[in-house]
Amino acid sequence: MQKHLRSRGFTLIELMIVVALIGILAAIAVPAYQEYGRKARRADAKNALIALQLQQEKWRANNIQYSSTLGPPPNFLNWTTTSRDGYYRLSITAASATTYNMTAAPISGGRQAGDRCGTFAVDQDGPNTSGSYADDGCWK
Repeated sequence: MQKHLRSRGFTLIELMIVVALIGILAAIAVPAYQEYGRKARRADAKNALIALQLQQEKWRANNIQYSSTLGPPPNFLNWTTTSRDGYYRLSITAASATTYNMTAAPISGGRQAGDRCGTFAVDQDGPNTSGSYADDGCWK
């Protein structure tokens, strides 16, 4: 009498189905995770611009116009051209006695370079969402 031994384990088809499911889940999860990281890094631009706004108002309280240059005191705002975490390049694009415009642009080749929000901007009235600047949704 011959006994039939039943083999244990998974077939190649079953393994391929599992691998395909893992691939599909990864294709969905990885981009969502990357967008979450980009959104978290946007705080670097927003925090830098809000702090710069405070510096501008402090400067304007002691001078006849807003500062047009980032740099060391006493002649310029005490600020570097890079945001604290290093994801954005900061600049003052316009300044006068009554107005200013400052931007935070993603550093070329950096982790935020492909972000859909692009360049953040503020002026004397708050966030500037016109033109090519980041929209309201990016400020939230």
